[in-house]
Amino acid sequence: MSYHNLPELLALDSAVQGVRIPPDVTVPLTPRVRALLDTPSLHRLSRVSQLGLVALVYPGAVHSRLEHSLGVYRLALEFLAHLRRDQRFVAAISEDDAAAFTVAALAHDIGHWPFCHPIEDMGLAELPRHETLVASLLNQGETREILISQWRLDPARIAALIDGTATDRAGRLLHSLLSGPIDVDKMDYLARDSLHAGVPYGRHFDQSRLLSSLCLDEAGEALAITDKGRTAAELMVFARYVMFSEVYWHHAVRAATCMLQRVVWLLRDQIDVPQLIRMDDRTCIGWLQTASRGTPTEPLVEGLFGASRGLLKRVTTFDALSHPALHRALAGRSYADKAQVSAHLAASLSAALGRPIPPETLIVDAPPAEREVEFNLQVRGRPAHQEAAPLWHTLAELSPVVRSLAREQFDNIVKRVRLFAPADLAGEIAAFPALEELLLKASTANGQSNQTQ
Repeated sequence: MSYHNLPELLALDSAVQGVRIPPDVTVPLTPRVRALLDTPSLHRLSRVSQLGLVALVYPGAVHSRLEHSLGVYRLALEFLAHLRRDQRFVAAISEDDAAAFTVAALAHDIGHWPFCHPIEDMGLAELPRHETLVASLLNQGETREILISQWRLDPARIAALIDGTATDRAGRLLHSLLSGPIDVDKMDYLARDSLHAGVPYGRHFDQSRLLSSLCLDEAGEALAITDKGRTAAELMVFARYVMFSEVYWHHAVRAATCMLQRVVWLLRDQIDVPQLIRMDDRTCIGWLQTASRGTPTEPLVEGLFGASRGLLKRVTTFDALSHPALHRALAGRSYADKAQVSAHLAASLSAALGRPIPPETLIVDAPPAEREVEFNLQVRGRPAHQEAAPLWHTLAELSPVVRSLAREQFDNIVKRVRLFAPADLAGEIAAFPALEELLLKASTANGQSNQTQ
């Protein structure tokens, strides 16, 4: 049974009423979609910002995770519409599968708490990743009731599509549409974040061309593109690279991120996980302000969320090309290690400069080991003769641009080691002649511990 009669897909093709979201897009809403949007779990996302601390640098970037989720849901319907022309996809995906994918697209961020990504990047054992919360949130209360009574779906199936635990062919295939080299999530957030931040970088890829080139890979188990979408895919890789360079990893955004991470690190024993995952931005900020009052973290919290902005200042920057030894010594380290390095450096600089430097406000920011721009995507080429089998290559094989951006430019240039300090100390620290030597010494100091504060 095919999915051609999926109500949401029919609504996309008709003039049905929906909700408008930027940029000038109507999102079709069927009664069962409206019912899900009105549940507490999904409605909370209207009070959780998509980009969090980025708004301290790009004031327009205050859009919500609900807006993003609606955009992802609409794109999911576009993917299903375009893939109706692929016989292998239609044969593999039933109407129930398509309905589960539609819900998964709408609810993929249901486990997000405020400022989730920068906190998750710390890798703290005390905090679960938001993907692990999806199953329990879908399987409780009103959300569960609506999924079973109105959608005739098992909440566990939807959770498996989101977290990638589905083992059947249809489940693996649909997960690749949600989380893969080209997926509904990335295609929406690049364009939407770019729009609200007021920059052009994330919108300069040919979305319609990319959609029209969608197909299945050689094994028929993941999303791929035809050769006519190759240039559009390259542009999407470039869009993602520039958005990381100019927005997500902007030096002032990283300063704010480091401040929040240091607060969470120092207050981690007070975090109530069940409470955290129910919070919205306002309640989370209120908790941080209350918990930090009278502690060394209070100036950091007030600098982020107080009456006036007070970010730490960038002291210096080290990339992998200019400072390979230092970058290699710090990139990919655990947060506990980086906190220890910061503490060692603060102690060394305090002695060298003859003035106390609070260790909680001198922060070494080093990149994680993961590649955010890697694109492992198959491209179906045209054979010389119509009767011959299609030619398959990876996008990286066909594109030196992709190889360079993912493996050289991004890792070596964008993912920099940075040092942040209070404004009244930044200039003096930057002028210290042996700063790099002290930092390298701190990075190799003995006695590092995952429990160090």
